[in-house]
Amino acid sequence: MADEFTRIAKYFAPLAGEAGRGLLDDAAVFSPPKNRDLVLTTDQMLEGIHFLPNDAADLIARKLLRRNLSDLAAMAATPLSYLLTTALPPHIGDEWLAAFAAGLAQDQAEYNIRLIGGDSSSSQAHISLSATFIGHTAPGAAISRNGAQPGDDLWVTGTVGDAALGLQARLGKLFDPTGFLTQRSLLPSPRINLPLAGIARAAIDISDGLIQDLGHMCQGAGLAATVHAALIPTSPAAAAQGSKTLESRLTGGDDYELLLAVPPAQEPALRAACGSVQITKIGFFSPGPPGAKILDSDGNSLIFKKTGWQHF
Repeated sequence: MADEFTRIAKYFAPLAGEAGRGLLDDAAVFSPPKNRDLVLTTDQMLEGIHFLPNDAADLIARKLLRRNLSDLAAMAATPLSYLLTTALPPHIGDEWLAAFAAGLAQDQAEYNIRLIGGDSSSSQAHISLSATFIGHTAPGAAISRNGAQPGDDLWVTGTVGDAALGLQARLGKLFDPTGFLTQRSLLPSPRINLPLAGIARAAIDISDGLIQDLGHMCQGAGLAATVHAALIPTSPAAAAQGSKTLESRLTGGDDYELLLAVPPAQEPALRAACGSVQITKIGFFSPGPPGAKILDSDGNSLIFKKTGWQHF
């Protein structure tokens, strides 16, 4: 494996934006957009926890960026640039690095973002990656996860549970004949640049499971949420796996779809803002003990062994 400085010069400096100064300095010089609020987020991915050892390097890179982009999407922020930190074990060579850098370059072009700095180090055995993103919104326009009000409807973008089932397929625990679920696990589609400011009162991306992330919204607002399981959007590939996968779909996470609290009067504006992105109303917020209640078709509460992904 190339030394730290050769690695930076060969693979990462070509990705740097103007603020990164060619990655030749120890820090970037960043000029924020005029009259905009900055939104910052960071996320990490660890081999064996967030990705499998044999996953393609370009997809690992793109998923790292997209996890962070999804956090910006939940706050209605426009992405600008990012810092990247890598800790790579000795067996990682030029082929892996070239593919990883190519994945970064592909999504930099797709989402109009640039690398502006970071850190490069080594590890004993496993790959460790993190990215810190900078985005921006109009002053005061960033959406919080905590702003839901009684009577707001609960909406979700896309379909829920594909990535959790895709991971099971990658582990050989589930048959995925079309490869759709596997692809959703490897490469999410962050709902970036949806003009949700002034429409949604609260938002969160589904990273740790719909039930758990909805619980964060409920706790932040001090409200209860009721969800009708039959309304939760399901892809044809997930539906083909049968009802036995419901708990995995609602608690597995890694969807990177958005949960939104929206006043009923804003439904036309929401649909217009989402355009071709699928959007589905699945429940509502109401006064009550903070937490999410999932109802079956008979109106009975469903009880699951867990609510979502636990980091500790």
